[in-house]
Amino acid sequence: MSESDVPVIHWLEADQPHTAHWRSENGSAPPKRVLVADDRIPADAAYRLASEGTGLLWHGDFQNARQLLQAMARRIDRKPRKPASSPTEAFNFHRQFQSHRARTLGMLLLPLDADYSIPLRRAPDVHLACTEAYGAGDAPSVVSLRELLGVIGAYEWRKKGVAIPALGGWIHPHYGVFSPVRGEYIELVAQAPLPSLERAFDIGTGTGVLAAVLARRGVKHIVATDQDARALACAGENIARLGLNERVEVVAANLFPAGRAPLIVCNPPWLPARANSPLEHAIYDPDSRMLRGFLDGLAAHLEPDGEGWLLLSDLAEHLGLRSREALLAMFAAAGLQVLGRIDTKPTHPRAADETDPLHAARAAEITSLWRLAASQQPQKETLHE
Repeated sequence: MSESDVPVIHWLEADQPHTAHWRSENGSAPPKRVLVADDRIPADAAYRLASEGTGLLWHGDFQNARQLLQAMARRIDRKPRKPASSPTEAFNFHRQFQSHRARTLGMLLLPLDADYSIPLRRAPDVHLACTEAYGAGDAPSVVSLRELLGVIGAYEWRKKGVAIPALGGWIHPHYGVFSPVRGEYIELVAQAPLPSLERAFDIGTGTGVLAAVLARRGVKHIVATDQDARALACAGENIARLGLNERVEVVAANLFPAGRAPLIVCNPPWLPARANSPLEHAIYDPDSRMLRGFLDGLAAHLEPDGEGWLLLSDLAEHLGLRSREALLAMFAAAGLQVLGRIDTKPTHPRAADETDPLHAARAAEITSLWRLAASQQPQKETLHE
């Protein structure tokens, strides 16, 4: 990105105009109206201004800014939700609420110096966290406190890592790369019968966790693909940390690498909806584009008698976003047949949270490993294993 392409935020301070680079991972434009705020502003006034789209550039105590952000969040969360007449409407209302919440809370802004130091009282040292997320700093900038807290949290997750029982080791997610905290799909890959130990493709590898699991299971050569630079760096680092470089090759590709394999694994985003941030691309797949791309290219990249493993939750079906019939029609249109299906129930806390607006759908959710093979004839779904 050239200097002229960098978004800029403008504000007045002591009647003097100021500018700085604007940082926003979700690509949102800087607020058109920005006021300088500090510890004296009441939470109600901050919430009202933020709701109106006014950015509040914080010049007070950093810890007080965190408390103000929490107070603003409480004011948003206690507002009554719209009643929904269907699961699909509940999902749409929930997405609208989340978008409004993110937009409003994103109006509390912090200054960053060129070296990512925060020129505020009681501010933490975020140099390493910001450098890992954004790259080397080169100019003063402004970022929302909400985004900065996400950068700090991701840095801590990267240092700590996520324990993966199927690996007997840890995966360290980078900022902007979806963390494998939902372990049920990983266990499915760890348990399904392998059609071959010679070669496998892991499509959309992310952190590299599934490629690593396949290597631990004895697959001799795995090609792990992704088109996101952060994911490629993350997967490469995890594979090296686990000592699996001789088995796993991480390559940049849009879905499939060159050639064929007897096993091709893909864990696409599970919900056909628009993503509002880079991280949400691991959850939302507009118009099922990645899912369709994987299915449409699978037969051409499978070796004879090879298997494609599709990891997919049926949450979209319970939310009315995609029917089972539509999914099976995608298989048939791609020239695929279902060899079998292995199912498991999610164990994450939200599945049991009755206050979640999507609780009914989450409670009924099943995560499946679909075993697919090339076929010239449309096939009916077989009984699951």
